[in-house]
Amino acid sequence: MVPIIVSSFYKYIDLLDPESFQKEHQEFCNALEIKGKVLVAQEGINGSVSGTKEQIKEYEEKLNSYKEFSDLTFKRTLSSEHPFKKTIVRIREEIVTSKLKVDPKKTGKYITPLALKKLYDTQQDFLLLDARNAYESAIGRFKNAITPNIDIFRDFPKVLSTLQPYKEKKIVLYCTGGVRCEKASAFLLKEGFKDVHQIEGGIINYITQFPDTYFEGRCFVFDDRLSVPTGEKTKDISLCEKCHVPCSLYINCSNISCDRLFLCCDSCKIEFQSTCSKICKNSSKRFK
Repeated sequence: MVPIIVSSFYKYIDLLDPESFQKEHQEFCNALEIKGKVLVAQEGINGSVSGTKEQIKEYEEKLNSYKEFSDLTFKRTLSSEHPFKKTIVRIREEIVTSKLKVDPKKTGKYITPLALKKLYDTQQDFLLLDARNAYESAIGRFKNAITPNIDIFRDFPKVLSTLQPYKEKKIVLYCTGGVRCEKASAFLLKEGFKDVHQIEGGIINYITQFPDTYFEGRCFVFDDRLSVPTGEKTKDISLCEKCHVPCSLYINCSNISCDRLFLCCDSCKIEFQSTCSKICKNSSKRFK
């Protein structure tokens, strides 16, 4: 079986003609027969695509051939099969929906994975803040991190009330690949926080360099895999919603009128027929 590579990337930049770029890029992706999702806006680009080693190499070289994306970096993970069903290149108002009125150019200082590891190793006084949603941090997070109870990134401002005691403290934000941290860190700086940092390349960059260290559990991803291991010794830190055994398998309820994302082990998935409740299991709208 030919291994599939998943390449993720983003860049905030003033894109003068996103409509023309979107059309050209969709045609290129179709011709290359690559799969994935790429969001394009006046503020930049954000995407994740999958393909063979040769396809990904050609794709990344194509993006780097544009002057505005010549310094674009890519974060790679592996998959046994395509985690995307098709190729989508779309125009959006934002490359990550936030509704935060911030300038992504006035963002928190970057901290490398190595520098973060050294902060842990030397037991420095700092605060790790997860910029992701609660269902993401439920299955994996940095050791001792604060994990806000939010379901969508637009709700990030709700964490402000709990962060007020830390306005003078060294804060390090993280998310999957870094795109949300750009705006989240800019928002904290705008709100008066003094020492704000963000992990360069996010969780993916960290676990690629330092697997099995300070990130606990699995990393949630927004494709059909739903999560990826963070090292050879990855352990589940979350529990099956049904039987409470260690589990990091997310599934969507097969009742199409529900479709709730929940944690469910393989045994309970079979027993409850991929539903989250008795009501959903008995529903006539259950996908079989």
